[in-house]
Amino acid sequence: MSALLQVDRLTARYGEITALEDATIEVRAGEAVALVGANGAGKTTLMKAVMGFVAPAAGAIAYDGQPLAGVAVAARARRGLGYSPEGRRVFPGMTVRENLEVASRADRATTRARAGEVYAMFPALAEKATALGWQLSGGEQQMLAIGRALMTAPRLLLLDEPSLGLSPLLTTAVLGQVRAIATRGTAVLLAEQNVAMALAVADRAYVLQVGRVVESGPAAELRQNPRIREAFLGA
Repeated sequence: MSALLQVDRLTARYGEITALEDATIEVRAGEAVALVGANGAGKTTLMKAVMGFVAPAAGAIAYDGQPLAGVAVAARARRGLGYSPEGRRVFPGMTVRENLEVASRADRATTRARAGEVYAMFPALAEKATALGWQLSGGEQQMLAIGRALMTAPRLLLLDEPSLGLSPLLTTAVLGQVRAIATRGTAVLLAEQNVAMALAVADRAYVLQVGRVVESGPAAELRQNPRIREAFLGA
């Protein structure tokens, strides 16, 4: 199966600081792929480069067989890239329903149907449909951020640190939906510091350290890798 997303030898810098160096990854249609590593490993930089918020210093990014160089962020979204950024960034003065609906470019009936799918995925949002964004808990805001990204009906969903600041119970509730999203046909690229949980929900994973991909393979195999267990899983 050909890759939906192909990142080839990508290097990205912030001034003189190299945040990502010679990174190569791919995501195939309908699979969940995790980017794991400590804070500062380069996960968010890779996500931002894919979305177009960071211009690569070297390397190439292709989506659905087409290069993304020079393609604006909005155009990438229209092509089927969905993005739930680190920090949630919901609209605090808008209701849950409004946060979802504003993200949809579809007609009213389709928009309502997509919102219904989000509510089915995250029942807590259905109960808070008329609540304002600032009134939600951190976990509910994260659910809303993911739901809002799904309202665009993306072919590939980028999830950047969705468990950040969440309790173990809420982390399970949020990350537990990654497999369901992929099963429904939306590929997922998950950047996550919670390595154990990320490897539990992903098909494959890439391990980043100081901006470089140092390990990759099926998630189940990486969970048993002695180096990964020692570095990230406390074994």
